[in-house]
Amino acid sequence: WRKKYVILLLLLKKENLVQKVEKEETIYSEVKHGKTEVVLTEPTEAVLRPHLLRVCLMILFFLLVGSIAAIIYIGVEMKKQQADLRTLTAVNQQLMVEKRTLQNQTQELNRTRENLNRMLGVILTFDNFPVKDFCPNKKSQPCPTGWVQFETKCFLFYDENPPWKSWDQSRKFCQNKAADLVVVDNLQEQEFISNKARFYFDSYHGFWLGLEKVNNDWVWVDGRNDTLRFWMEENFDPMGLHVLLIPGRDPKENWTPSDPVFLNKFICERDVLISSS
Repeated sequence: WRKKYVILLLLLKKENLVQKVEKEETIYSEVKHGKTEVVLTEPTEAVLRPHLLRVCLMILFFLLVGSIAAIIYIGVEMKKQQADLRTLTAVNQQLMVEKRTLQNQTQELNRTRENLNRMLGVILTFDNFPVKDFCPNKKSQPCPTGWVQFETKCFLFYDENPPWKSWDQSRKFCQNKAADLVVVDNLQEQEFISNKARFYFDSYHGFWLGLEKVNNDWVWVDGRNDTLRFWMEENFDPMGLHVLLIPGRDPKENWTPSDPVFLNKFICERDVLISSS
């Protein structure tokens, strides 16, 4: 019996020892597997992190390089466009200068053409153009020798010794000069001829004007009715049909009717040959 008991104890101890060994092997196996996982995991993260960092840095590098290249390209293009704009601005300014020059030349040519047409018209009023009167010393002048210019007109103040001339004789004399008796257009012209007309002989003598009475109307020799009416308060000859300008009086009141056969000096008028403008 004791022998069996000892054998049983040995068997139990053996069984407990086997279970303890198995338990330790199980623990060791678990620990071993745990270490394997740790060993496998830690090196993987350590490798991936630097790799990802390098990738990110490379992406940032290429983006930076691309941005710098784009900025440089845009800057170059802007400089080119600015240079083109300056060139176009300079060309435009030059064209504007040339345009103004051409406009001035065109205006000058138009004035020259108008003067030539006016000159031709004046020349054609003569049967025989008096070249020596208009072009002494081979240089043209606006008015013939002995005439006075005012604006675009030439005036001849007849100042010969007596006998002077009637109204009809005076007008004939002017017409032979390719002119006519003066037609007063405005106050300025009236003041001009009044200042140029000089007193002579007596206060009843004056200068014939191109103004006559036609059907109770005062009409100028160019066919226009008079609207200025620079009449004196006292008329020398209320029945007179033609008009004298009496020198030495107020220009606004120095006209008087007179008998056309009364001999007086006179004023002729014609267009200038060339315009001073």
